[in-house]
Amino acid sequence: MSDSESEGGVPLIDPEFDPTADSKKRKRGDEVDAALDDKKAAKKAKKKQKKKQKVKEIDEDDLDQELGVNHAFERMDSQLLADYLNSRTRLYGKDLSTVELDEQFVSSRSIQDSSSWTKPRITDNLAAFLKKRAGKLDPTDAKPTGAPHTLVVTSSGIRAADIFRALKTGLPSQGIKNPNVAKLFAKHMKVAEQVAHLKKNKIDFGVGTPERLTALLDQNALSTTNLKRIVIDVSYIDQKKRGILDMKDLHESLIKLLLRKEFVGDEEDGSDLFLFY
Repeated sequence: MSDSESEGGVPLIDPEFDPTADSKKRKRGDEVDAALDDKKAAKKAKKKQKKKQKVKEIDEDDLDQELGVNHAFERMDSQLLADYLNSRTRLYGKDLSTVELDEQFVSSRSIQDSSSWTKPRITDNLAAFLKKRAGKLDPTDAKPTGAPHTLVVTSSGIRAADIFRALKTGLPSQGIKNPNVAKLFAKHMKVAEQVAHLKKNKIDFGVGTPERLTALLDQNALSTTNLKRIVIDVSYIDQKKRGILDMKDLHESLIKLLLRKEFVGDEEDGSDLFLFY
């Protein structure tokens, strides 16, 4: 025996069996398994997020150019409407954080289920739709001024003018005599003129675009005291088959309007306020 062996030095020949080899192998295997699990979890999370962000598609067959209507919304209940609306928000807000996106989501609780309405959602049927959903559309009191019970939000001044005319002629056929409908969009009057009009006169219905309605609310000219419903003209499509949710700037201004504190307040408020037509 050499001095090195007697002093516990390194043996000249390695043993055929290393008692620590199996445990080391197991440790390395555990590390590999853990790494694979992490990779799978990350892949699953990424896939889930991608699926979440994917915009719900509208079937081309639902886009009726002859009527100017997207029939897909006729079949959506409150939850499906909220899901679709929020999917568009995700699409346009790709640069926003998760927290910022969450703050722009509309709750299904704030949306009325109107899927039971079976007639085409064309302009001429809007008055009947409102009467059916509301039951009563009694005139508001003389005071406060500028405080409608119904607001209709649409995509443009031209479209708002069409809706204004449809309500003025259609509401009387639903038993609403001399309906007081206000034009709250840019092509009719300047903001200052509309502010003056709202502060002097009572109104029952208001028809406008998101940006103009927001401006009138900001100036405290448009009151929410009597407000019972906000109708979003979502089914209408233009000649390019675009609706109010299909243009980024318009969608963003609509969400900004709908999520105002006057409408949704805290979590207990804003129930069934939004009505999609």
